[in-house]
Amino acid sequence: MQQVIQQLLSARVGKVLLDETLAEYTTWKIGGPADVLVIPDGTRELAETIRILHRHGQSFQTIGRGSNMLIADKGVRGVVVHLGRGLNYIRFDGNVVTAGGAVSLITLSVKAAKEGLTGLEFAGGIPGTVGGAVYMNAGAHGSDMSRILKEAEIVLETGETVRLRNDEMEFAYRHSWLHGRAGIVTEAVLELAHGDRKEIAATNATYKERRIQTQPLTLACAGSTFRNPDGHYAAKLIEEAGLKGFRVGGAEVSKQHANFIINTGGAKADDVLQLMDHIQRTVYETFGITLTPEVLVVGDR
Repeated sequence: MQQVIQQLLSARVGKVLLDETLAEYTTWKIGGPADVLVIPDGTRELAETIRILHRHGQSFQTIGRGSNMLIADKGVRGVVVHLGRGLNYIRFDGNVVTAGGAVSLITLSVKAAKEGLTGLEFAGGIPGTVGGAVYMNAGAHGSDMSRILKEAEIVLETGETVRLRNDEMEFAYRHSWLHGRAGIVTEAVLELAHGDRKEIAATNATYKERRIQTQPLTLACAGSTFRNPDGHYAAKLIEEAGLKGFRVGGAEVSKQHANFIINTGGAKADDVLQLMDHIQRTVYETFGITLTPEVLVVGDR
């Protein structure tokens, strides 16, 4: 690992931090340290980082805004790559929007609305990055990234940079071509439509009010914990199983939205994992339905 660290430093790829606690890099505010955390300055530096890791056979984990991700209490062995300022940019060209992988999806939705562009209203409450949204095919309110993505720039695990069209991304529910691969989305080109600014603003306001009323937006959480099973809503199943407010340590099933687990203060990753396991067992025993986690669990338990 020392040789990898020295090469990263020599290549001037950006920040290279050792034993950096990852809790502050996630929306759950939970997680132990990474052996090495790299924050590349841009796409070129990211590609060089990945090439160095590939040459040494070193795997890596990627973090954007850290939503939909649970970092284990013991942290992550090896290298974690965090997308920073160099990949945080937005360009508008008519109805086409180009956004860096580190751009906040919520910020992008707001700026698109100000440009009079419709198609991103669904993303106004998704607490992740553009890169993560492409990876997960994030969606809400009956739409998702597959509806608006034109193409994506991806740095592969070899350090090679490729661009894939929408029809090459293998989009499905919360799934893309990237699942099972170690690539990183560095840029997304989205094709939106011109619309009426007042109508777009009204839709955004309606969605925002609904989120305020139903989701614990001011508390540390990671968004939806479980995927919706076919024909069902995970939140409804969890609530009907009597689990709203159920708690393990500092982790609690939100009283506002049963598919959100909140960090009430000082929660450990093990608290969340035990609570998730309890939810899955209870829902299965009650309804015979298996809930699949939507959050990614990373690191050593």
